[in-house]
Amino acid sequence: MQPQCLDACSSNPTIPRLLSHRAKLIPLLAGLSISGGKWRGLNLNLNAKRKENIWSVDNELAEKKALREKRRRDGGRLKGNDRSLSGSGRRAKPNSPVLVSGPMLMEIETILQTQEPVIKPSWDTFTSSISGVWKGVSAVFSPFTAEMEPVSVNNQRENLYDCYTLSHVEKASANEVTRTTYRVALNPFGEGSESSSRASDLAGSGLPAYESFDLKEGELLEEDGMVAEAGLVFFEDGSYSRGPVELPVGENDESKYFLSPTFQFEQCLVKGCHKRLRVVHTIEFSEGGANIEIMRVAVYEEQWVRPSNVDLADEGTFDLKPFSQRKRTRPSELTGAWKVFEMSATPIFTTSDLDSSNTSGPSFVYFCTESLKKRSWPDSSFEEQELRDLQDVTILWLPGGVTAYVDVDKEGVLCIGVGWYSDEGINLVMERDYGTDGKLRDVRWKSEVKRRWNNPPPM
Repeated sequence: MQPQCLDACSSNPTIPRLLSHRAKLIPLLAGLSISGGKWRGLNLNLNAKRKENIWSVDNELAEKKALREKRRRDGGRLKGNDRSLSGSGRRAKPNSPVLVSGPMLMEIETILQTQEPVIKPSWDTFTSSISGVWKGVSAVFSPFTAEMEPVSVNNQRENLYDCYTLSHVEKASANEVTRTTYRVALNPFGEGSESSSRASDLAGSGLPAYESFDLKEGELLEEDGMVAEAGLVFFEDGSYSRGPVELPVGENDESKYFLSPTFQFEQCLVKGCHKRLRVVHTIEFSEGGANIEIMRVAVYEEQWVRPSNVDLADEGTFDLKPFSQRKRTRPSELTGAWKVFEMSATPIFTTSDLDSSNTSGPSFVYFCTESLKKRSWPDSSFEEQELRDLQDVTILWLPGGVTAYVDVDKEGVLCIGVGWYSDEGINLVMERDYGTDGKLRDVRWKSEVKRRWNNPPPM
């Protein structure tokens, strides 16, 4: 028997650890997969006909289900040239807001400033911006329906949906920053808008305040180290995008069917220097990269309270609400005209970058541009109906003005993006693109300001 088969059949199979950075993470909370499609010429027949059981009373139901699946596939929208996103969908809750939708169309109306090179941000300035003690809230959402998912279970065996977090970020050396995060789970009621009864329970529950917990004695959520690693693109205000430089793309090796490379893509946006949003997508690439399965979407909003080496008796008021008590952004709030300032980082690959022993990765060239753009309503959204096709699901409309999306355009470019909208009409965006060859193509940070006039004043 082959060594791979021995590993797969043993009780503790040996699977290489392929996360994009070292971390002690809580177990994945989502991972349903229904895959289909092709990538780079690989035709995947994942709906092979099974032998019919003539004694089964479910044959008629199975035939109807197969017919619905066929209609769904025929009517679905192909995402990208040859790539396939996979997942599993559920019916949205009645009377719920828009939770998921198709991609929104962004069109350039006027270029105010052509693309110009800018100086690469300083590592010391970046590490100074992210260092300190951060208090925050976090939650996990379904990658397919955008509904809140449990993060833990209490002693009464009730699911808990919200978390308070405490992160210590400090500079361990000239080239490394360490992060230690603790959490306390709470809220057995779920999101307040799920139903009228649950909403009343949540309103009357009076969720415990942050100060009622000693987060230092909480559960250790994560221990992580960040260096000037390959795939880390950062900006001086503390925003960053973190993930692999290259994704596993190539011929499918059937002898390694049990291996499914899994990566984390962490995107961080900063608002006003003292508040930040972190969204972590955990994505699995299987079948030689032909199938892309979103395993988990975790969201953290944090506020800076003090330097990591200073103890304060009064750390100020913690004013962040748990995600279950926040409203979700509506697609209509992001439609219309926007003034967009964009900074992008483009990797420059050389021959040495292709060497697996090279850990520094490619160099990045930074550019900036400014333009007027128009964002239009998504071509499909799902509220009180069954998800028509999982390949239509692109944007997750999350509480707190957060949008998260994974999409493949018609050219086959994979985009992993995060948006953070505020009532002031400002939308911060971080996007990470990969080409059809699996290599990192571009990282973009955007600051979008909504135009609130019909006729723009003369420039």
